[in-house]
Amino acid sequence: MTDTPIGSGRVALAFEYDGAGYHGWQFQKSGIPSIEGALVKAISKVADHPVELVCAGRTDAGVHASYQVVHFDTPSVRDMRAWVMGINTGLPPAVSVHWAGAVPEDFHARFSAIYRRYRYIIFNHEVRPGILRKQVSWTFRPLNAEVMNNAAQVLLGEHDFSAFRAAGCQSRTPNRRLDSIAVSRHGDYLVLDVKANAFLHHMVRNIAGALMAVGSGKRPEHWIREILTGRDRKLAGVTAPPDGLYLVDVGYPDHFGVPKSHPGPGFVRPWQNDFMSENG
Repeated sequence: MTDTPIGSGRVALAFEYDGAGYHGWQFQKSGIPSIEGALVKAISKVADHPVELVCAGRTDAGVHASYQVVHFDTPSVRDMRAWVMGINTGLPPAVSVHWAGAVPEDFHARFSAIYRRYRYIIFNHEVRPGILRKQVSWTFRPLNAEVMNNAAQVLLGEHDFSAFRAAGCQSRTPNRRLDSIAVSRHGDYLVLDVKANAFLHHMVRNIAGALMAVGSGKRPEHWIREILTGRDRKLAGVTAPPDGLYLVDVGYPDHFGVPKSHPGPGFVRPWQNDFMSENG
């Protein structure tokens, strides 16, 4: 870590968290544990003043992140080690900051992002998992990853994703641009990897639920296209559980100086590297 002074302006952090014990990103007035609440407390102690955070993308209760980004403004100046180690000292074990840096005043963790990337991990075995029970989704029904991957390709491009948004989604428009989507199998695990300019509330979990219905043979491949064009959430099936969902990457223009992500979570990286090598 460098000893370059960071602060007296806008500071960005990159961090990860296990969301299993938290009621999502957003601060809860009731005192229910949230990622934002834990971070605000730890950062404010190091900065020596109250801070307000802006994150790249809010995650729901039980959802994880291997790469999340926030920004805050501060008159305080610390080096990277002081920011990172100091904040981590005040954080619960499930949350860990791994980078801090000065960014321009026009940097915005949410609005400066040019894409987000999520991974949804499914443990596909007749027996439920024990060790990873809150880090992966689980289904005992055999899933055909190739069929799921083929069915998913119809979602590429810019579309009205009304059929895949939560009823309470507050976005002003249902239109999003999906840049890539892939489903791959690695032993008993399936990984849904999806990248877009932005996501609607529950969008990835709703896509995962629909693809699992196709992969299990309950629905045909062309059903995904019917859902998309029908624009009716009621036709799209169940929302997949939050346990297997991870925010793994947020992209920014290079001039902001935010480091590139090595998309996780850690136990998935070797599989995905092999998959990407095999598939160009």
